[in-house]
Amino acid sequence: MIAKPGSFKKLAETAQTISTTRGNNAKIKLAASYFESLPLDTNLKLATRYLSEGAFSSVSSKKASVGHRTIATLAAKFCEIDYDLVFKPSRTATGSSSETIQRLFENIPEARAKWNDTQLNLQDVDAIFKQLYITSKRELKNQVLWDAWTNMTPLEVKYFIRILGQGSLRIGFETKSVENAIAKAFEQPLEAVRYARMISGSMEETALMAKRDQLNQATFEMFSPIAFMLASPIESRTVDNLSEYIAEEKFDGMRCQAHIENGKVRLYSRDLNEITGSFPEITTFFSERNLPATVLDGEICVFKDDTILPFQMLQKRMGVKKPSQKLLEEYPVLFISYDLLYSDGKPLFDDSLIVRRDKLEQLASEFSLPITSQMELSSEDDVEQLFQQALNHGNEGLMLKRKDSVYEYGQRKKSWLKVKKPSGSLDTVMLYAHAGSGKRGGTYSDFTLGVSVKEDDRYEEEFIPIGKAYGGYSDEELKKMNDLIKSITLERFGPTLLLKPHLVIELEFEDIQINKRTKAKYTLRFPRFKAIRWDLSPSDVDTLKYVERMYEEKISVERERQGKNPSFVIK
Repeated sequence: MIAKPGSFKKLAETAQTISTTRGNNAKIKLAASYFESLPLDTNLKLATRYLSEGAFSSVSSKKASVGHRTIATLAAKFCEIDYDLVFKPSRTATGSSSETIQRLFENIPEARAKWNDTQLNLQDVDAIFKQLYITSKRELKNQVLWDAWTNMTPLEVKYFIRILGQGSLRIGFETKSVENAIAKAFEQPLEAVRYARMISGSMEETALMAKRDQLNQATFEMFSPIAFMLASPIESRTVDNLSEYIAEEKFDGMRCQAHIENGKVRLYSRDLNEITGSFPEITTFFSERNLPATVLDGEICVFKDDTILPFQMLQKRMGVKKPSQKLLEEYPVLFISYDLLYSDGKPLFDDSLIVRRDKLEQLASEFSLPITSQMELSSEDDVEQLFQQALNHGNEGLMLKRKDSVYEYGQRKKSWLKVKKPSGSLDTVMLYAHAGSGKRGGTYSDFTLGVSVKEDDRYEEEFIPIGKAYGGYSDEELKKMNDLIKSITLERFGPTLLLKPHLVIELEFEDIQINKRTKAKYTLRFPRFKAIRWDLSPSDVDTLKYVERMYEEKISVERERQGKNPSFVIK
């Protein structure tokens, strides 16, 4: 049955076509054509939300609260298969629950007998998401899901699950591409679309304004988080004149945006999710100061005994919605501001960093706020000295910020540069290869790497995953790896290949983090290829016990207290 323009089936088919299309411009053209074809304004709003944010707007704080296991066990029941014996191995093979469910629904007769191509429209699906949001009991959520799946094709079910997860649709088409598609569909300047999206905090409202030629009416609203300005590694940029930059220490913490007005405080993480409940002492700190309407960009750090503690300590607070008194006492946190985005009733995005900083210092002096220390630069020696000072404090490195830069929301340009060095490296073995998308379509460019547990009594396997990496190699190296992969493939599971442990990769990473959801109980932060070790064999791969020792050594390193050259000050 041909999909109707305003149907959820049409959105799913469009997403799937985008996923298999090479080249970002071609993907944008497809999405733009789809947006143009939508018959109703409501269709446009929902379609742009689903393709960029999820079931609910990123600023709504709404979540359906349906767990992965709930979906997986219900899907097994829908297919009338054993969860442990059939579903879990199938999911391991594909590497994706939603992909697994689509294929099972397509191929198992018991499942095919249950679903129908009813062509729910986008509003019908929105009502289902809302029903899941207001439903608390698991058995009732299961019934809502079951009823929804009986009215969808397997492809629709796959994208329904991905949209429900409020994350990436994994089609190589993220927020920036959606903005490009909106601009192309309605013949609007891309920068106008991006600005409207940034200050309104809403992709769906931006799309509607673009369609109506009303982008100039976009206004900033408090408690709608703004896309963060991003930094580029200094090694990928040339700094012509260091005196045009100011230096700050790059904290070993969590980026955060604080919105404060009339005693109300909301905190947002880098992915624009609300994290207010995890840090009640920050909420209390700001609410007690009776600040005017203010938006601050800064960092949350664990700060104890006049020392910034490792990020691993902050992890113990992250995701805890109602931290216990014991947790608050053991890992007290501090919000350190380094930028001011809204004050005196107006956004400051277009003001220079110097102007924003001056206003931040005035605000900090009046209300006793912690703000970063800033240092002038004149030579490479200054950078090296300050970089070492930052490392002594236990911080990650330096930030160099151009004094005349505006706030380049959601972009990674030359205005902010980060000076860092890798935390360490590991020799790992390639375990899985995953097909790439976009310009890497047709090649295996995403890889799961593992460490050795051959002599570890806790495990029966020889190797277990420690992280995924998809960068750090050249096009020539990628081609050579793909040629080798053909000869070491053990099994193919859709876009994923199970490989014979053979190819050794030296992985570089920023940090080691505890992750109890993984078999290793650890994961690497920002891993990337340092070198392909054609000269090594799997017997040379580092062990999990070595990873554990690295972690313990990292968190036990003595850190300098904030002394005469502190990385932040309280005005």
